[in-house]
Amino acid sequence: MTAPPLLGEALRLIVILDAGVGRGRDLAAIGAHAADGGATMLQVRAKEATARALADLVRRVTAATRLPVVVNDRLDVALAVGAAGCHLGQDDFPIDAARAMVPAGFWLGGSAGTPGEAARAAAAGAHYLGIGPIAETASKGDAGAAIGVDGFRRIHAAAPGVPAVAIGGVTAALAPGLVAAGAAGVAVIRAVLDAADPALAARDLRAALGR
Repeated sequence: MTAPPLLGEALRLIVILDAGVGRGRDLAAIGAHAADGGATMLQVRAKEATARALADLVRRVTAATRLPVVVNDRLDVALAVGAAGCHLGQDDFPIDAARAMVPAGFWLGGSAGTPGEAARAAAAGAHYLGIGPIAETASKGDAGAAIGVDGFRRIHAAAPGVPAVAIGGVTAALAPGLVAAGAAGVAVIRAVLDAADPALAARDLRAALGR
């Protein structure tokens, strides 16, 4: 499978702008600060938002930074606003069906918490995987038990050739071990959104990941 151009670089540090975690804060501004600190992709997640509200949020985030922006769950919104891609979970729109609908260069991510889920997402045509949760996390109620670095390595092995990012409770302290285990990068929520200085938090993560 050939990944879209620049995907590997974009996967290094994904900051997920979660409206639930953000609690009314300006997610576009946080995204811009994260970009200044070295984030390489932004993902917008707003599970309770209407399609119109989510589209408006994605447009604001896109206008605030030059980073690629992907939408969590909502393929319809991602396509409508011209996002860089969409990240699809196990219960979302099927990745193989999405592949037939999206334009060239549109990135499709898939979630995996087991080797079987990783293999199925890869077979369906996911351009990249989000594997986790690495550590305990309060950001996603149905995330499952923490898998650790060894779990990441084992799950990723079920989808050879598909780049994967580690997600779920990831910190700067965990980042070097995840890279050593084969992670193309990490995806974080609270590590940046809860930080007093999102730019500094992103900078620390990039330093831990290596440039």
